Amino acid sequence: MSEELPTILPRLGEVGLTNFVPYLMNRIIGRYNADLRDEMAELGLTTPKARALSVLSVIEGPLIRELAVLTVTEQSTLSRALDQLDTEGLVRRETDPGDSRATRVFVTDPGRAAFEALWPHMATANERMFRGISDHERADFVGTLQKMLANIRKHEI
Repeated sequence: MSEELPTILPRLGEVGLTNFVPYLMNRIIGRYNADLRDEMAELGLTTPKARALSVLSVIEGPLIRELAVLTVTEQSTLSRALDQLDTEGLVRRETDPGDSRATRVFVTDPGRAAFEALWPHMATANERMFRGISDHERADFVGTLQKMLANIRKHEI
């Protein structure tokens, strides 16, 4: 099912940074994270901690390895963030009932409250990115991103 890629690929200088999707995506997410940094700091959160709470607010009890994929965070970085979140009472870890070697992570009520305090800032930053973009363009863009993720996905989640 894999499609053939061109054998001769253009050089970055020919494509240009402003037409190179990974560069644009990095710039966008870097700006998004920077826009949230102060709000996260006020809540005692870092980007990995905020990502974990975000995912846990919509997915109940993922395995740590699944959470690492969903938060786009290295497992070692996520483990440190989870240690801190656990100490702060924002998450709890439980042994998976089907595999005693695996651990599931759950958001606690205080963790959900911390996420809910951050969410308006996240939503506002998201909306700011789509200023001047029609609902149709936005839906097409999100659909394209979902297809791109499917093209490069290494995990089922």
